[in-house]
Amino acid sequence: MFGEVFKGPRWALILGVSSGFGASAAIALAKDGWNIAGVHLDRRATLPNAEAVKAAVEAEGREALFFNSNAADPDKRAAVCDQIAAHLAEGGGKVQCLMHSLAFGSLLPFVASEGKTVTRKQMDMTLDVMANSLVYWVQDVMTRELMASGGRIFAMTSSGARQISPSYGVVSAAKSALESHIRQLAYELLPLGITANSICAGVTKTAALLKIPGHEVLIGKSVAKSPIDRLTETDDVGGAIAALCDPRLYWMTGNVLGIHGGEEIIG
Repeated sequence: MFGEVFKGPRWALILGVSSGFGASAAIALAKDGWNIAGVHLDRRATLPNAEAVKAAVEAEGREALFFNSNAADPDKRAAVCDQIAAHLAEGGGKVQCLMHSLAFGSLLPFVASEGKTVTRKQMDMTLDVMANSLVYWVQDVMTRELMASGGRIFAMTSSGARQISPSYGVVSAAKSALESHIRQLAYELLPLGITANSICAGVTKTAALLKIPGHEVLIGKSVAKSPIDRLTETDDVGGAIAALCDPRLYWMTGNVLGIHGGEEIIG
């Protein structure tokens, strides 16, 4: 079972496909011959982003099955999985890569002398979207037998899971939980020949980063650390995820993999 390669059409299910790391991974995987099932949540103003990613996937001669839906809603998640299952049943494919790249949560502080502080509802929402939803998606994929031996699961974490920065406490907790979920999934899915790893990118100028108060300081520190004076780019991470789907990496699981150009090792 270990190292077994699925011979049919390969699909990647990417949560958060319309921008950032999810978009770059979708295009990189399409270049490697993967079909893409993508979930995104976009209003009219940002919908062109998803359409551009879908067009890029199709330009590589691959199928693109995109859903503009709330990935954290249980009913919508089930509906998307049912539609994917029906589509794959016709072509004999499997979801051999599941990537969790959902970035939506509260950036309010725990305690503040002035201004708002995070509420229980916001804490619960952040943990649900940025961590627990991974488990629920894996459950739905596995109960529908959509993933075969050789499957890969990736979840986007950050150095914020271990380091403190202003207003990042709620997201930091969610990222810590996400890494814990990955370790548990790695343990439970290894007998099925499926791996699970967290991906820790360096500071990257994404829409999610630009929402963090004080992001200019994070960007400045990262550029100053880099021996080539640049940030991590989304394509650095997307290409790495495509490479990590190599079937020879069947024994690499349960890790936090740094894709950051050495940023984490520089003092």
